[in-house]
Amino acid sequence: MAEVEIYTSSLCGFCYRAKHLLNNKGVAFTEYDVTFDRKKRQEMTKRAGGSTSVPQIFIDGKCIGGSDDMIELDLDDELDPMLGISG
Repeated sequence: MAEVEIYTSSLCGFCYRAKHLLNNKGVAFTEYDVTFDRKKRQEMTKRAGGSTSVPQIFIDGKCIGGSDDMIELDLDDELDPMLGISG
């Protein structure tokens, strides 16, 4: 299974939606809450190529973008292979 990291903030509906999709797929992930953590937010922005919005989702170290991007990958049947889930 792939290593999944997600940068989130509290009260973020898009963050909730992304985590819900991962949980429904049974995928473990590491969550970093950047709400009050400036260093983690700076780390996220650097890793995400300058993107400052949350969530920012990384699969095996590669930024795939946010919630909408992950859902689009799922609808295109590209997410499961990235996550190491057999269909």
